[in-house]
Amino acid sequence: MPQTLSEPMGGALSSAAAMAALDLLGVDEVTRQLLLRPDHVYSAQLAITTDAGREVSLPAWRVQHSNARGPYKGGLRFHPDVDLDEVTTLASLMSVKTAVVGIPLGGAKGGVRVDGRNLSAAERERVARAYVRAFGEYLGPTKDIPAPDVNTDGATMAWVLDEYERLIGHSAPGVTTGKPLGMFGSQGRETATSLGGKYVLDELLDHLNIRKRPLTVAIQGAGNVGGGLARLMAEDDRFQVVAISDTHSGVYRSAGLDVPDVLQHKTKTGSVENAEYSHNITNSELLTLPVDVLVLAALENQVTATNAAEMEAKIVLELANHPVTSEADDILSQRNVLVVPDILANAGGVVVSYFEWVQNQQNFYWPETEVHQRLHQIMHTAFADVVRTASAHNVDLRAGAYVVGFSRMLTALRWRGVIH
Repeated sequence: MPQTLSEPMGGALSSAAAMAALDLLGVDEVTRQLLLRPDHVYSAQLAITTDAGREVSLPAWRVQHSNARGPYKGGLRFHPDVDLDEVTTLASLMSVKTAVVGIPLGGAKGGVRVDGRNLSAAERERVARAYVRAFGEYLGPTKDIPAPDVNTDGATMAWVLDEYERLIGHSAPGVTTGKPLGMFGSQGRETATSLGGKYVLDELLDHLNIRKRPLTVAIQGAGNVGGGLARLMAEDDRFQVVAISDTHSGVYRSAGLDVPDVLQHKTKTGSVENAEYSHNITNSELLTLPVDVLVLAALENQVTATNAAEMEAKIVLELANHPVTSEADDILSQRNVLVVPDILANAGGVVVSYFEWVQNQQNFYWPETEVHQRLHQIMHTAFADVVRTASAHNVDLRAGAYVVGFSRMLTALRWRGVIH
């Protein structure tokens, strides 16, 4: 049985930008605690048998941060460095993110401490099903809705769905999102985070009246999100992708990469390393390249106080969750580097997850063009809300996004009578 743990603070919601937003909103200390602390924190040990027949026990968590604006919603990751603090941080970010883009969902996150990259498909399925058996009573289409995250995918969500339906004895396709199309998934979900991020970047460039063509781009992360954005940018003459990296290495070519060839090379070899017509670089070197736009599409805490001062990019687009530390944020701000925060930039994924959930509830499915149109409208509106709020309060985009998100969460808490 899962254990209910004491409730840690809300991670990234304790950052300087978040605190500045709460100060601007005049939030008292008691109300701050309501916003910062998760509603529920659950822990379990998952008993798994490996393909080799070895019995292992894997620590696992589900953190439900806030459901004031709708059911808890958040990814499930399989990673060897997962811990309670990380899961709590990401759950709190999701609460604010769903509020920033104005969709009726809350925030949650799940994690299993295991190297998902080294699991066979059968082992990954066993972990996913064990996770549902441990936390299933807290999940559901109107309770808490998992989605893919680091080292999980559509197949993982199909297994989660199937195991959940076995537990409850009836169909409930809306218990997960990010599912394959053949298991009640949505058109457009695969590219949602990448496309949403590009919509936001396009809006920013138009807002700033930046006309330079092409803008040079370095992308940290060549997976679904980073690789997806690279493909989109390769089709747009406004951008020139000159560098991209994965967990092993990176490649750089000042004249621009042949993105399809690099990604095909990664598919064949498992890494972008040694792709033709480029030279290898490290992830650290990629972060400090002389480019116009740096896209962070890997893991948390990649830009720190150690390397922030060396970065040359003018715009940083956060497609990963919390990739810039609070200390680095301050340094980048002092250097006039414009950071588009994760709670806005990477929200396309949860927006299309919301669309999938709606389609599951209605049992009526939309064409991809409709998904893209609806996503574009929501990201356009969210960007305008954040920019207008940041301008009104004379703060950066991160603090502006927190003001938007917190104000909507506070409104819900007031209507529920939790605060006055």
